[in-house]
Amino acid sequence: MAKSRNTIPTQDISFKERLSALKNLPNFFKLVWQSSSSKTLISFTLRIFRSAMPVALLYVGKLIIDQVVALNTNSPTGNLQELWQLVALEFALALLTDGLNRMINLTDSLLGDLFSNYTSMRIMKHAATLDLDQFEDSVFYDKLERARQQTVGRTVLLSQVMSQVQDFISMAFLLTALIAFNPWLILLLLLAIIPSFLGESYFNSKNYALSRSQTPERRELDYLRYLGASDETAKEVKIFGLSDFIIARFKTLSDKFYNDNSKLAVRRSLWGTFFSVLGTLGYYAAYGFIIYETISGKSSVGSLTFLAGSFRQLSGLMETMLSRFTIVSQGAIYLNDFIDFFEIKPKITQNQNALPFPNPIKTGFVFENVGFQYRNTDRWANRNLSFTLKPGEKLALVGENGAGKTTLVKLLARLYDPTEGRILLDGKDLKEYELEGLRHNLGIIFQDYIRYQMTFYQNIAVGNIKEIENEELVKRAAIESLADKLALKFPDAYQQWLGRRFNDGVELSGGEWQKVALARAYMKDAQVLILDEPTAALDARAEYEVFQRFSELTKGKSAVLISHRFSTARLADRILVLENGTLLESGTHQELLKADGRYAELFNLQAKGYQ
Repeated sequence: MAKSRNTIPTQDISFKERLSALKNLPNFFKLVWQSSSSKTLISFTLRIFRSAMPVALLYVGKLIIDQVVALNTNSPTGNLQELWQLVALEFALALLTDGLNRMINLTDSLLGDLFSNYTSMRIMKHAATLDLDQFEDSVFYDKLERARQQTVGRTVLLSQVMSQVQDFISMAFLLTALIAFNPWLILLLLLAIIPSFLGESYFNSKNYALSRSQTPERRELDYLRYLGASDETAKEVKIFGLSDFIIARFKTLSDKFYNDNSKLAVRRSLWGTFFSVLGTLGYYAAYGFIIYETISGKSSVGSLTFLAGSFRQLSGLMETMLSRFTIVSQGAIYLNDFIDFFEIKPKITQNQNALPFPNPIKTGFVFENVGFQYRNTDRWANRNLSFTLKPGEKLALVGENGAGKTTLVKLLARLYDPTEGRILLDGKDLKEYELEGLRHNLGIIFQDYIRYQMTFYQNIAVGNIKEIENEELVKRAAIESLADKLALKFPDAYQQWLGRRFNDGVELSGGEWQKVALARAYMKDAQVLILDEPTAALDARAEYEVFQRFSELTKGKSAVLISHRFSTARLADRILVLENGTLLESGTHQELLKADGRYAELFNLQAKGYQ
């Protein structure tokens, strides 16, 4: 396995960059509001009430202590009834504080789940609009992976930002009391807290840079977990004895992550302890000053407790807020990854006045000097392709692996756009037609079709998901692909779960899965059927039956067959022989044999295997 791919260099984040990242928060809260406007409003309202509780409790506590002192000294200001009323009020405020905390936690939890679900759906929806070649780019996958992480990680950011607002209001109340007593206490407070804030800010930036640099390797780590313990990979892991190799690579990566993270964690802990000592010294210096003021008679015992409590809470709030600022700003920087993903735009789009797909196709498809080049490579997958696919014509593509057959089909379906040249449909560029109409009229089954861990019924219905409720169509597609016989063997018939991932799932053979995949192609009333190695996993009898049925079902329709089996290719009206992405030969089976070229060579090589 590769050591590292597209590693992103670590870099520190300046305070200016942190402030700049806060501009992402309005977009973030827009998403939160869209997730649930009612719960967002409830959460903010509850926090406003909660923010007044600290100063209210401290002030009532001050009044209680002053009453106790007055009663003990027989002062005329002492009032026993008022004392118990104050105790009852403090008790009520304590209950209200606890209730508000629980309601806030509940609301935040529910809102966080809704936000995570909403943003996950947004990611899936946006990903569906992007081009196929973007998914084949590792840098894109890093962005996609970080965007996925934000759907869960940003629920924490949501709570932190709201807590920041709540603490800011609480701090305003407490600061008013301290300033009224002695403004110099505020300066002492700042001197005690700022070093801690700077330390937290520094280490958070280091943590962000480290986490970002590890993204490609973390994707590899997740892939190794899958390889090492998956029903789909188990047989090859056992046969090839890959377990030790996979575990060794996993250990190398995980140890590297642990070492990098632990070094940073140890440094952070040591400096955090030092800054915590500074904060404690600052608090007790202020506490001593307040005690001195009380002893000298400048303030009451109640004021002592109120001011000491206010200073302690202010110290805690300011330290929390400053530390949280680094976390919030770091979270806002992480939002760049989330926002960047949504700024990725597809290149394959349709014109505003796109043409409807012709029904029926009149003159067919024409490839005019078409070439295609994948990202990040100088090699041409296809080059100088010029041929036609007429209405009702059966075309076979043959050639060795890597000849560009599947790429050609993807160009026909506009999963890719040509790098050079153009594809015409009924005389107009394929780019001028509606994408949805084009893909609806193409029934395609690729060689690497997905084995959906869903029901047998759903596995077929995905071929035309808009018709998922059309039971008659699904069953007809199963009959046409010869997959209907499988339903008779299943205990739950069409509702049988396929695959081993879920309870009571049934695993199919390769040939059985292929029949299910073929059924998807028959779910549409497509004008063009494209089958990429449609019978590769079928035995000879099943292959013969499938093609007999295929010939009947494609009468009057165009079809493109990709096959390594010449018994399949010879059924086509015309055969295109591809080599290194270019069109080498074209003609019927007999014409190509007579030409005694590449097709004849490959045919004879395969024929010898049956002799």
